[in-house]
Amino acid sequence: MSVSTESLLSEATAAQGEAMCPHRLVLEHVTSRWGVLVLLQLLDRPYRFSELRRAIGRVSEKMLTQTLQTLERDGLVHRDAKPVIPPRVDYSLTDLGREAAERVRGLAEWTARRMDAVQEAREVYDARKGDAGQE
Repeated sequence: MSVSTESLLSEATAAQGEAMCPHRLVLEHVTSRWGVLVLLQLLDRPYRFSELRRAIGRVSEKMLTQTLQTLERDGLVHRDAKPVIPPRVDYSLTDLGREAAERVRGLAEWTARRMDAVQEAREVYDARKGDAGQE
């Protein structure tokens, strides 16, 4: 089995970035597109993989798997694999994950409350940019 140079460089760069600024990497995981949605969804209750994927919507199996693995590695998500047939895997938040998810929920709630102001700012910006382009 051969490993590409690009793959090795990518892994080395990620390891170097994690060593230099580990809190920034965790922040990226928590605030990533799918990380936010996983954390918010798991605040309600534990989910099986397929039902979590349906609840989140529009996430590929690969991206959800990667996101869950990353959050599990960071100690935010607990993966409970039961030795039954068919296999059953449940995902839930750890105490650390619940703490992070509560913070993310605060940001999500603020976004919902302030969306009108954001939309107004966008319209002002777009109008200003449109006027500048006509000169």
